[in-house]
Amino acid sequence: MARAGVTPERLTSAAADLADEIGFQNVTVSALARGFGVKPAALYAHVKDAQDLRFRVRELAMGELADRVAAALAGRAGKEALVAFANAYRDYAKEHPGRYAATQLELDPEVAATRAAGRHAELARALLRGYGLSEPDQTDAIRLLGGAFHGYVTLETTGRFATTPRSSDVSWSRALDALDVLLRNWPEPEPL
Repeated sequence: MARAGVTPERLTSAAADLADEIGFQNVTVSALARGFGVKPAALYAHVKDAQDLRFRVRELAMGELADRVAAALAGRAGKEALVAFANAYRDYAKEHPGRYAATQLELDPEVAATRAAGRHAELARALLRGYGLSEPDQTDAIRLLGGAFHGYVTLETTGRFATTPRSSDVSWSRALDALDVLLRNWPEPEPL
């Protein structure tokens, strides 16, 4: 029997909060059950298993990130949109480390495209249309931006930039300047 007040949505939200506190990799059904004051078996009326719970947290986080990016992009184009997109991404990752880690969870490509990740990708495509990029260049540029943003945020949040005197904010700004130049001067494809 389901415990009153426990819903899949509340479990997902609590799991996302727990991920930010203790790390996404440490979120378990048992840890979540302790927070609700129930036995783990009681939660299986709402989630199939730990993997289902992880996917739910991923979907929640991707939706939150897409909402934040959409709000940041509104009314912007070109470099202004790039900076807004990138800052929304970076700020989310720093404010919600567990949720951000959940966004890296691999999903089946068909499932991923129909969910919040697909929405996030469409926002990136909108950004790139402002630079005049179309397919297949959009896909290449999305991969480049994703790698640059994720790599930077991962290095920054793990303290890899702490050993240098230059502010990571200054380096971030310079990296965005460089990405803007690259996107404005995207190379023509090699002839086949």
